[in-house]
Amino acid sequence: MGAGGGEAATSKEKGGGGAGAERTSLDGVRDKNVMQLKKLNTALFPVRYNDKYYQDTIASKDFSKLAYYSDICVGAIACRLEKKEGGAVRVYIMTLGVLAPYRGLGIGTKLLNHVFDLSAKQNISEIYLHVQTNNDDAIAFYKKFGFEITQTIHNYYMNITPPDCYVLTKFIGQAATKK
Repeated sequence: MGAGGGEAATSKEKGGGGAGAERTSLDGVRDKNVMQLKKLNTALFPVRYNDKYYQDTIASKDFSKLAYYSDICVGAIACRLEKKEGGAVRVYIMTLGVLAPYRGLGIGTKLLNHVFDLSAKQNISEIYLHVQTNNDDAIAFYKKFGFEITQTIHNYYMNITPPDCYVLTKFIGQAATKK
């Protein structure tokens, strides 16, 4: 099971774009650069991800991106597309993280907004993720973008404390009016 949701990796992200966003470029995750994502995840998260995580990331195509600040890989968002009953697709954000020295520059915001824009264009109305229950910074970051805590899962994580997580969900487009 993955840590998802950017465990402690979005701690001081601010909402604005600022100069950091202007110096930031996004690139797709592919076989030839997936090692960058592996290195980032080792630096950012308290869990290790298996091969399926990386396969899902590459398979999601444009939904997963590496973020470069002045040509240095400093962050990433890794998503998985999931089919729901009835055929609708939703986006699961497996991880979102930015290296500590680059937080607060709008990089996490740029990554998240990319997924929102792509979801809207593809008529995907639901995005969700898991966040460790004590990760107040990440929870506040996601709530700023309209995510809501929709579930608590006990003992979700096996090797980190606390082992519990929240499921945060955001509905976009038409689904937002159905709440």
